[in-house]
Amino acid sequence: MHNTPSRVIPIRALTPAAVSAGAAEPDREVVIDLYEKQPKIYPRAVHGWFAGWRWAMVWLTQLVFYGLPWLQWNGRQAVLFDPTQRRFQIFGLLLQPQDFIYLAALLVISALALFFFTAMAGRLWCGYACPQTVYTEIFLWVERRTEGDRLARMRLDSGPWTPVKFARKGSKQTIWILISLFTGFSFVGYFTPIRTLASEAAALSFSPWEWFWVLFYGFATYGNAGYLREQMCKFICPYARFQSALIDKDSMVIAYDSARGDPRGGRSRKADRNTLALGDCLDCKLCVHVCPTGIDIRNGLQNECIGCAACIDACDDVMDRMGYRKGLIRYSTENGVAQRLSRREMLRRVARPRVLIYGALLGAAITTFAVSLWQRPDFRVDIVRDRAALARVADDGAIENVYQLHLVNATERPLHLSVALSNEGNPRDASGNPVLRIVTPTSTTLEAGSSGKLSLRLRLGADAAEPLRGRSSTIGIDITAAGNDGSSLQTMTEKSTFFVPR
Repeated sequence: MHNTPSRVIPIRALTPAAVSAGAAEPDREVVIDLYEKQPKIYPRAVHGWFAGWRWAMVWLTQLVFYGLPWLQWNGRQAVLFDPTQRRFQIFGLLLQPQDFIYLAALLVISALALFFFTAMAGRLWCGYACPQTVYTEIFLWVERRTEGDRLARMRLDSGPWTPVKFARKGSKQTIWILISLFTGFSFVGYFTPIRTLASEAAALSFSPWEWFWVLFYGFATYGNAGYLREQMCKFICPYARFQSALIDKDSMVIAYDSARGDPRGGRSRKADRNTLALGDCLDCKLCVHVCPTGIDIRNGLQNECIGCAACIDACDDVMDRMGYRKGLIRYSTENGVAQRLSRREMLRRVARPRVLIYGALLGAAITTFAVSLWQRPDFRVDIVRDRAALARVADDGAIENVYQLHLVNATERPLHLSVALSNEGNPRDASGNPVLRIVTPTSTTLEAGSSGKLSLRLRLGADAAEPLRGRSSTIGIDITAAGNDGSSLQTMTEKSTFFVPR
């Protein structure tokens, strides 16, 4: 089959002679293909202080992700987002569709936290806790164990297919697929009780939606961590694009000290760099070889840098072996490197307007969220008037108004709810006695996390209604929640109106 070449944009370059002669036509033509395939990056293994922190975060995040669904709380799964029952259970906290505002608040807090920490110290989230970084680190570890380190993997990929190559590639793919499927299984375990899901997995009896999400999330993990890797960070994730609007010259980022490192050049350990007129950089390119996105940090801070600090560990190891001072590549600020500021001087510049604003907004959002959760009632009540008729006149001339009480139990225990008229705000006779009374059942029981309705009919005698003709009076209704032992837990007063027709 004939292959149609991809479209290209010809770029015509003028030679110096043509430029000096003022030529209108170029002397040669250069063709650049805009669809050039990206070369594969082979990150080299690195050890050091920051690599240890990265692996600590890998262990921490994955112990939480894989282990949390298996925790039990009051005889149930501790964390379960149950769409069928329309409730989220997070340890002792029960959230229902009416609590969607809390999810929105968490998203706002997460965004403000990202802004705050980025303004202070760059892409810490990307380098240490982002799922893309974490799973790429895990998949790379598997790749190194099955295929070898950087040079071994490059030779293996460039060589012909042999039984050894097939075995190494096959074992890597098998482990990747198992990790991906277990990740998809754990993800679905947050929405379907994971112990039930495990029983279904043993019998391969997932529901269609469970099959879809296990395979979809597993495939996403496999593709992102196994193949896309740095492409996700460089071209897909939007964070790299707007981080430049969040940081400034006093933000802590990974920086190369060009004044100390340049001019670059190789030398032996015994050579005197001053005699050779060289800087501390040996131009060994280890900082490039260990970079998971394949950039050269010596060219300055770039959007592709995820702040993983692998280049710092690699450079510090070289400096240590050469007997040079560490920190040629280090966490610093642009002003800190340019002005040779000490760490204390850089820390003094942390309290900048943008950091203070982000910090104040973050603190206010967290405080509001915490106070709102703390004061969250055990139950909710919405009073809706009967829409069929505002009022009804009984045979004896009494006036009746009908209400629907929509009740929601926001706890994990049954609640006995009783209704009574409030002592304040309700119509009274000349002696001060209440004249309204309830003529329907005044109590109901709601199971844990359930909702229900209670019909309420209020009656006002004919004599008491006479001076209120054609008016609406504000009334108060007390709803009291009690536990199984009869102890009163909470009382809520809701306002409504009582209408007397002319």
